[in-house]
Amino acid sequence: MTDDPLEAKMVNLGVVGAGTMGAGVADLAARSGHTVVLVDVDADALTRAVASIRKECRMSRLLTGVAVDADQVLGRITVADDLAALKASDLVVENVPERWPLKLQVYEALDRLCAPDTVFVANTSAFPITRIGAATSRPDRVIGVHFMNPAPLKSAAELIPGRRTSAETVAQVRAFLDSLGTRGIDVRDACGFVSNRVLMLTVNEAAFVVHDGVADAETVDDVFRSCFGHPMGPLETADLIGLDTVLYSLEVLLEHFGDPKFRPCPLLRALTDAGYHGRKTGQGFHRYDSQGHVHRAGGAPGGETA
Repeated sequence: MTDDPLEAKMVNLGVVGAGTMGAGVADLAARSGHTVVLVDVDADALTRAVASIRKECRMSRLLTGVAVDADQVLGRITVADDLAALKASDLVVENVPERWPLKLQVYEALDRLCAPDTVFVANTSAFPITRIGAATSRPDRVIGVHFMNPAPLKSAAELIPGRRTSAETVAQVRAFLDSLGTRGIDVRDACGFVSNRVLMLTVNEAAFVVHDGVADAETVDDVFRSCFGHPMGPLETADLIGLDTVLYSLEVLLEHFGDPKFRPCPLLRALTDAGYHGRKTGQGFHRYDSQGHVHRAGGAPGGETA
């Protein structure tokens, strides 16, 4: 990357996983001038990611007042279906689902393929960074950055060193985040970090309120928007994150802490099993149109009990 880890420099960025978060990170990095290789074994996921990035760039003027040239951004992004395309990456951001066997497989492959000085950034929702680093031969070059969704519109991310992450790696990744206009908030390594250790409990309890018939999903979110001034209610937030991601994160938290308070709500599991994963599938606790706008009338799958 650079002899001076604090020096801002364009990097060859690898992004593993072309889902909502992977596409968002690739978009953010390309907007900031970095060259990106976006990898996913699912060709359809790569097609959807390119379409999503183009759409988000075109909507930028409406959402932020800043015009973004979609062709210029996509011109910095190369897509591939093989991790071998990441051999020349200075830094790799991993965004695969919260399933340990899958993460382990990815990190073992990256460790074999990438140069010894390549930094691995885990954009994980819950797994401790120390555990991820131990799956590689370079735990000093492994660090967590928990980007928020949508990545191009968020001004900060959690920055989580593992127990063996070097000071140089922390400095390099902080400089990379600075180049994105993203402030790294220092958090100690622990399952769920700050955001998801708290947020997943809130989302899960909101799901239980619906499951128990206390209120439907729209009413739950209305209470948080109207009474507390939140821009989004907890179940809208869950739909934005992805109900599958919420479920997997709760399972990781439950396994790690052994505390039943993290037991996933049966309704959350049922919706995930049904393929109602939130905005990305058009249905979750709410229903969404092709532009991602919530339908507030007529009920939603999340209004049913399971």
